Amino acid sequence: MSHRTDEQLVNQYLRNDKQALEILIQRYLKPIYNFVYRYVSNEQEAEDITQEVFIKTWRNLKKFDSQRKFKTWIFTIAKNTCFDWWKKKKTIPFSIFDNKEGFSLARTIQDPGPLPNELLERKNFKTAFNKAIETLSSKYCLVLSLRYNNGFTFREIAELLGEPINTIQSRYRRGVALLRKRFV
Repeated sequence: MSHRTDEQLVNQYLRNDKQALEILIQRYLKPIYNFVYRYVSNEQEAEDITQEVFIKTWRNLKKFDSQRKFKTWIFTIAKNTCFDWWKKKKTIPFSIFDNKEGFSLARTIQDPGPLPNELLERKNFKTAFNKAIETLSSKYCLVLSLRYNNGFTFREIAELLGEPINTIQSRYRRGVALLRKRFV
């Protein structure tokens, strides 16, 4: 099986290859759910919002700009859908916002279940690493989480958060330095 890029899958779906959309959904369902859960801290709400993200993605695939990265595009839809959810709720707990840079992500995320082939040691390391990241302020936590848990590049993180790439790289370096001080 050849590995098709996200952008290739979008183009194939737009040419009536329904399996291409299924592959995209399988590829992004868990990362989008985890990302959304960090914003809402509620499993049922995260499931509903994740479903809404994929519906919006499906409806707007014809508008997707193939010059952009699909991953950045779908995560932007997820972020905006979370913002819309908060607006509908009308009451936003102050603990959600840490500062003007964005959301406080100092919550423990419960992964709905480990992958069957995941080794226990790797899972324990990842859990400990995520807990360590979450001890940092939200501006460092978000960058490190997007980088390590979602595989974003610095450019993709900058685009997603609407920040200069130098700011993102600086936050990354500072976050790593803070982790080293705390845990070495």
